[in-house]
Amino acid sequence: MKKQLGKWLTIFIPLLIGIGIIYYQFNTLTAEEIEKIKLSFQKANYNYIFLSLVIACVGYWSRAYRWKFALNHLGYHTKFSNNLLTVCVSYLVNLTVPRSGEISRAALIKKYENVAFDKAFGTIVAERIVDLLIFLLFVFIGFVSQFDTIYQFLMDKNVSLESLIYTGIIGVILFVIFIVIWIYAEWKIIKKLKKKLSGLIEGMTTIYKMKDKWKYIFHSFFIWFSYLAMFYVAKFALPETTEIGFDIVIMGFVFGSLAIGFSNGGLGAYPFSIALIFSLYGISNDVGTAFGWLVWTSQTILTILLGLISYVLLPILNRNK
Repeated sequence: MKKQLGKWLTIFIPLLIGIGIIYYQFNTLTAEEIEKIKLSFQKANYNYIFLSLVIACVGYWSRAYRWKFALNHLGYHTKFSNNLLTVCVSYLVNLTVPRSGEISRAALIKKYENVAFDKAFGTIVAERIVDLLIFLLFVFIGFVSQFDTIYQFLMDKNVSLESLIYTGIIGVILFVIFIVIWIYAEWKIIKKLKKKLSGLIEGMTTIYKMKDKWKYIFHSFFIWFSYLAMFYVAKFALPETTEIGFDIVIMGFVFGSLAIGFSNGGLGAYPFSIALIFSLYGISNDVGTAFGWLVWTSQTILTILLGLISYVLLPILNRNK
């Protein structure tokens, strides 16, 4: 009963957060702003949205291609089609429960390519670590280049620099305590977790030992540049955002990426964060909201379509297994 309750909560809590953000966002818009948003969707140049989706597909391909280097290192030579289709399904599953797509990807590659689940999941965890490091690089570049704008925003919201520093210090201290407990504690639960993670560790260390690690790293950067490129291209879809600079693009990209983790696939949170960041640069609320919803809706539709098609194709292409 507890397990079922926990499962449903992981689905509905992010969903409710997303719905709550949508309600709040549109409740703060005037009738005139809502009409402008509708007009923005009507007059948008969807050729650029289509180009953005094509770039997104290239990112999907690169992620599937990168995965083969880690799997090959572990001795598994999987079909690229299976890698790609399972990646597409994982993106779809992530729209329901955040980060659950990783589990489904490992389960599917085990089913269709007989790759041990823990090792497959380990390679996916390794991917996420690499992705996080690259994303943090984007965050660093964005925050350093836009420090004055962000600092002024925090001051306007009465958030002092000292409070941010104290929060960071507390976070570091808690992290160090966790590492010490993990290394030295003899608790049963820690030992059990270490045993279960033994297969994951092998998958995670593949990056350092694999023959094609530089190709792996290249695709890792390529994936994130494709994410940034599809966001950048989308700005040409609306006349009001065509002339915005790269500084606004990278900050919108960073905060939009962060927002995806707050709700199911960024429902509500993504458009809200884009509108908020754009407002720091003098872009009206209706334009920022329209742009955020335009990008989020198109990417979500693509994710759903590719995920469903892939889910249907997987058993068809592997029916002899």
